[in-house]
Amino acid sequence: MDKDQYFIFSFYFNISLANNTDNPTFNWAEITPSRSLQWHPCYSTQHDCARLDVPMDWQDPSDDKRVVLAIIRLRASNLSDYRGPVFFNPGGPGGSGIWSMLDHGEDLQTIIGQNHDLVTFDPRGVGNSVPRIECWKHAQDRALWELQDIGVLDAYPGLIYDAYARAQVISRVCESNEDLAGKDGILAHSSTVYHARDMLEILEQMGETGLKYWGFSYGTVLGGIFAALWPQKVERMVNDGNVDYQEWYTGAYLNFLRDTDKVMSSFYHFCHLAGPLRCAFYSETPSLIETRLTSLLEKIRLSPIPIEYNISPSTPQLITYTSLKLMLSTSLYQPVLRFPPVAEVLAALEARNATPYYLYTTSDNPSLPNNNPLCFPETVVPPSTPLSIPQEATPDAFAAIMCSDALLDTLSPQEFEEYHQTLQNISHISGSVQVNFRLSCVGREIRPKWRKPKTLFDEKKKTRFPILFVNNIGDNVTPLVSARRNSELFEKSVVLVQEGYGHTSLAAGSRCMAEKVRGYFQEGKVTGEGRCGGMLPFGVEEGEGGGEDELGMVVGRLVGRWRGVF
Repeated sequence: MDKDQYFIFSFYFNISLANNTDNPTFNWAEITPSRSLQWHPCYSTQHDCARLDVPMDWQDPSDDKRVVLAIIRLRASNLSDYRGPVFFNPGGPGGSGIWSMLDHGEDLQTIIGQNHDLVTFDPRGVGNSVPRIECWKHAQDRALWELQDIGVLDAYPGLIYDAYARAQVISRVCESNEDLAGKDGILAHSSTVYHARDMLEILEQMGETGLKYWGFSYGTVLGGIFAALWPQKVERMVNDGNVDYQEWYTGAYLNFLRDTDKVMSSFYHFCHLAGPLRCAFYSETPSLIETRLTSLLEKIRLSPIPIEYNISPSTPQLITYTSLKLMLSTSLYQPVLRFPPVAEVLAALEARNATPYYLYTTSDNPSLPNNNPLCFPETVVPPSTPLSIPQEATPDAFAAIMCSDALLDTLSPQEFEEYHQTLQNISHISGSVQVNFRLSCVGREIRPKWRKPKTLFDEKKKTRFPILFVNNIGDNVTPLVSARRNSELFEKSVVLVQEGYGHTSLAAGSRCMAEKVRGYFQEGKVTGEGRCGGMLPFGVEEGEGGGEDELGMVVGRLVGRWRGVF
């Protein structure tokens, strides 16, 4: 994974654990892996954890080639009307279910109903499941590599050729790592089909015959594959923030940016609607706001803004065209939360004031002067060892899993430049950033032993219970059209639209959406295509919030904490 893509991960995945656990440093190594599911107390009085030993190769199981899955459960508090477990996956690929459970699992459980256990796991190759996909043996090596990053590809002509070569190098680094590679290594056994089979094993070991599931972003791919392979085991399934299944498996990666500039346009629209008191980047019309931003980007391209010693406690830095593009692109994941401070940053940058930018971009990633990987070349935790503190993501797993699912990418550098231009035409604001999704597959040669069957989606699947597909009207990486396309693959499935912006319904949550999701899990309520309002940026009054009761407060908290990525 190159630095631009890693930035998107780190922007959302390096926020410290919320204070909702009794023991956030629970030692997973204290649990002896078992081939039968055995729960152990962990983290708090409400949580149980398990380490389940499963085959590395489900098609040819052996006693010596194994994967150990880290699983966590938040037990139901209402046992008088107990409804069994609901699984969830936070996305990624590479997102940690363990971290997500500790961060916002209680809020998700409040929505689905506290008569459900909430269950999740770190997918194979991720987090506390071992072996973990770690391409670098030393943090210093990773940091030095990232320091050589070239920036977003539209910053200067010809950068695509450097980016292409870098992608080839990092692919070789990963695939030459003896801990990961080889016919028996995790890289050859990390496609989504394996994750789905792992989830089935956990489900059956819990004594359940039907899956209840809420998948976010990439989690919709996991849910869709599970439903297509075992349709009669789908008891409830909410797929929220939908990746286009068929595009994911071809590796074309074009459709995913269809709504990106719609989300950016919502910045112009709602900033203008909110007025100068609530939006620092206000102008008389939305188009003037867009013009100001275009002008600012070009000025910073030609004249980067320094962050001086008196602002940064470490070394001087530059705010470049790349810096600004990355900040804007990541803000589109969470418009309700991010747009107001981004507007303040933009207004300050027009005056060449770097302080708001520095404070904004470091508030989620506080400086750790005593943990600088350039000065302290610590060894990365070995892939076979569980982590002592949960991490929100395993960045190297992103490309490993995504590229395992896709067809082998054979584009030349010249063809990749054409692809980059196509993405730029689809999304001027994010095309040059999100090109790294596909670029990260350049040079990948290890193919998974078990992939999605070619004909899996050729015919509609009839699930045991209809699937609920949920999407915002404007989602920067999983557009509404993807939810509709996915729904067409499953009989009687329903699309529920939230009139909000950002990635997944949690980014712009509403009481309406929370009630419909709860009604689906509790009572199996499925109607024709529905719509819900959503929270809108800058606090404009036409948006729908959550309210002041428990459910409403949960919706508001999730908007402030949710950091889902593709």
